Order: sequence, then C-alpha cells, then structure tokens
Amino acid sequence: MNKRTSHGRWVTFPSGGDQVRGYLAEPEGDDVLGAVVCAPENLGVTEHRQEETRRLAAEGFIVLTVDPYSRIGGRPPQDYTTAEERRSKAFIAARDEVVVPDCQAALDWLRTQPRVGRVGALGYCLGGGTVLAWAAGTRELACSVVLYALPVVPAAYAPDGRDRSRIALAPRIQAPMQLHFGEADEAIPLAQTLALKEALEARSPAPISFHVYAGARHAYMDSTLERYSPEAAALTYERFVDFLHRHLDREA
Repeated sequence: MNKRTSHGRWVTFPSGGDQVRGYLAEPEGDDVLGAVVCAPENLGVTEHRQEETRRLAAEGFIVLTVDPYSRIGGRPPQDYTTAEERRSKAFIAARDEVVVPDCQAALDWLRTQPRVGRVGALGYCLGGGTVLAWAAGTRELACSVVLYALPVVPAAYAPDGRDRSRIALAPRIQAPMQLHFGEADEAIPLAQTLALKEALEARSPAPISFHVYAGARHAYMDSTLERYSPEAAALTYERFVDFLHRHLDREA
C-alpha cells in the first residue's frame, strides 16, 4: 500500500469520571480505515512516540496513542533518584487498573469518529503489557500487536507489591495477536519470553504469531536509544504493519 500524508493532534476523551488525552494521527482522505489504539512505553507520549504515531498513520490507519499519565500532567513521575526507581514509579502510575480502561475509552471514542472501521491495539514495553491485559479482557479488538512486554511484572513494579504474570492470561486471548521480543533483552529474561510463547501457542484460542529477534536488546525499535537495532526494527515494523492491514482493512 502506498503511504499517505498524515497529521497529528492532541485530543481528549472521557474515561470514567476523568478526561484523558491521547495523540491522534490521521491519514489524508475520507475513506473508512482501520484504527489502532496505541499504548506507549513507560516514558509516555514523547516526541518520538508522536512521530511514530504519525508514521503508522501514513500507512493507512487512524492511530490514537493514549497518554498513560494524563492524570498527573502527561509525564511519568519525576521524583526518583535511580533508574530502577524511575521505572517502578512509572509502571505503578500506569498500572492496568488505570490504563486498560483508558484504552477501552479510547476505542469507544474512536468509534464515534468518522472513517473508523475495525479497531486493533499496539503496545510497546509497558504498553505491550497493557495491551496483553486489555486483549485478555475484551472481545472488541480485531487484533493486537505486543512489543517486548514484561511476561511477569515484578513486585516492585506493581501497586500491590506482588508479581503479576501475563503468562496466565494466555487462555483469555480471543483475537489474533502478533508478538515481538529481542533475544538479548536485558529487561526480560529469555526464559520468560519463551514461557509466554509456549503458553499462548498452546492455550490461546486465537491465532498467535510470535517473533524473537537474535541479538536484539530491550526497546530495539526505538531509534533514539543506543539499543536500537535497525534490522530487527525494520522487520518488526514490516511484519506488524502487514498484520494490521490483514485484520483491519475491512469495515466493521
């Protein structure tokens, strides 16, 4: 498919009793398109994530990246002294109890907009876990894409101080899911990645496509980081764009 021109803007939509925000990117034209709710990394909706939102929209999707930190000023908590404390506070602030309902609210809002057909989900790192949890609890997604989500959220990253396993969600995934992980991920033990793969392929009633990239580190898609892997990133992007087109390029 030929790329289109896309443009982005901030929007707000209701979630529970709050107004939350997201970064919406739309391609040119007036035809009905597949839409994607995106859940970002623990850094939130950075300029890089906004650029990537517009990039995906140029592929022919309406894309809404949800700000998981809408209620605290649009940034993850800044009162930390170590990198580990930063990640812990970011994950707790963007816990499933908050962001999964916000993603569902984003889907509901998208369905009130012109041109929106089928809706899928895409999540990176923290947001990948959000999408796993969301996909396990809804039948409204046409498909989902998960990038290097933590298969087991460690106790220090959870509000109740207890490990949270995404592996146990496998039997509840109802729609096609594509997953991408780096083999050399420093943040995710390879054994956890392979346990998630085994559980999804054996226990999910939905079609599962699982990819592990040799030599790729954590967040290998992010071109602003030294961990960026151009080859793995390009192949991942090609694969998930094709996957999204296959499952979203039909009117709901």
